[in-house]
Amino acid sequence: MTRRIIQTDQAPAAIGPYSQAVQVGDLVFISGQIPLDPVTMTLVEADIDTQTRRVFDNLRHVCVAAGGDLASICKLSIFMTDLGHFATVNSIMTDYFAEPYPARAAVGVRELPKGAMVEVEAILSLAEDR
Repeated sequence: MTRRIIQTDQAPAAIGPYSQAVQVGDLVFISGQIPLDPVTMTLVEADIDTQTRRVFDNLRHVCVAAGGDLASICKLSIFMTDLGHFATVNSIMTDYFAEPYPARAAVGVRELPKGAMVEVEAILSLAEDR
């Protein structure tokens, strides 16, 4: 199968040897998004609310560049440095997603790149019957 690399200036550039997203067939695999400002490439220095919103905004831009939107996401993986933020992240997620929600994992980790508090990766489907 052919792979198509997805890239947009509306989301942060990769900070390592990886692509923002890769499409294989009708599926798009989006690399983990952290709360970087896509223009300055600096971490949004703020609370978990602001960081989470920046992450979902970045994620949305990659989805759009791939030809989808947040509603196209079928699987999310959310990584947090403090699972005490679980309820806050859940609440913010409902501002960006509507039912039926995507499948999801929430994982506590010791640390994330650039000192981020949250990172989200996703798989979206571009199939017509999603």
